[in-house]
Amino acid sequence: MATRPDHAPADHPTIAPEKIGVLVANLGTPDGTDYWSMRRYLNEFLSDRRVIDYPAWKWQPLLQTVILAKRPFTSGAAYRSIWNTDADESPLMTITKAQTEALRDRLAQDFGERVQVEFCMRYGNPSTSSVVRRMVEDGCRKILFFPLYPHYAGATTATANDQFFRALMAETWQPPARTVAAYFEHPAYIDALAKSVETAWGAMETKPDVLVASYHGMPQRYLMQGDPYHCQCQKTTRLLRERLGWDADQIITTFQSKFGPEEWLQPYTVEEVARLAEAGKTNIAVIAPAFSADCIETLEEINEEIRESFEHAGGKDFTYIPCLNDSAPHIDALAQIVSENLGGWIEKGR
Repeated sequence: MATRPDHAPADHPTIAPEKIGVLVANLGTPDGTDYWSMRRYLNEFLSDRRVIDYPAWKWQPLLQTVILAKRPFTSGAAYRSIWNTDADESPLMTITKAQTEALRDRLAQDFGERVQVEFCMRYGNPSTSSVVRRMVEDGCRKILFFPLYPHYAGATTATANDQFFRALMAETWQPPARTVAAYFEHPAYIDALAKSVETAWGAMETKPDVLVASYHGMPQRYLMQGDPYHCQCQKTTRLLRERLGWDADQIITTFQSKFGPEEWLQPYTVEEVARLAEAGKTNIAVIAPAFSADCIETLEEINEEIRESFEHAGGKDFTYIPCLNDSAPHIDALAQIVSENLGGWIEKGR
């Protein structure tokens, strides 16, 4: 409980016991699938200059008049197809809550109550600023900020960090802070990916012809400007293949979720799975290593749209391997990464 410092006068404000905060962050989710909930969410997301870097004078009129007049309807329909109706929330929210609770329990084994674990969303609720405010009030004198993106990209990791630092700017007593770097090559993360593939392969009577590692895409221009995302994705695929002991032709890298007229990172997943089917590889599996939790891009885009492209081109067997979500190997990997990044702040069992 909050108390006054020793020897402080009676009117001194109370101060909560000191703790270290771990704040995990994911992309975000609309509060509902109705038009206005979708519009608020899409407006915040698509107004982020890290996501869409066109000049505001050119982009905002198009966004506010054309895109946000139509897209909330189509996006709302896509979300309704995967919505967790029991909890009235998106699967991303359900899974992020489960991940946070599991990580909290896992870290409590090493650090007890000295570490407080919370989650926030870059877009939507709970907002980064509201959770940072609560953690500071709870006594978090130091905060480790952990964007749940294995691969760095300006449109994911960087904008999450931006929002975290903006939240800190509003704090009177600003806690020291650290951010977790991309963990695309961390052995525990690669091992968790490999175990998910091995589990899926073990449940199949007929093994797929190829594993498609489908990553979220970005404009090719971002790569040329120095964003390391593409290279980190390629390295994850290579490390996963090496961990599995596979030949080079057993796993391929593709990119999904193209948006707008620009050329994006290629090959495009939706086109590549069709090409595979036409080439006679009619049994494939797809994994999404860039997503820490299943969401609209995996449950709807991969498991519905990309599957349809494959089957329309003659494909027969399509297996989607779920994201790592709150699986034990994933939580162990996240806990290991957190513990490494807490070095010098706190020691296990002390």
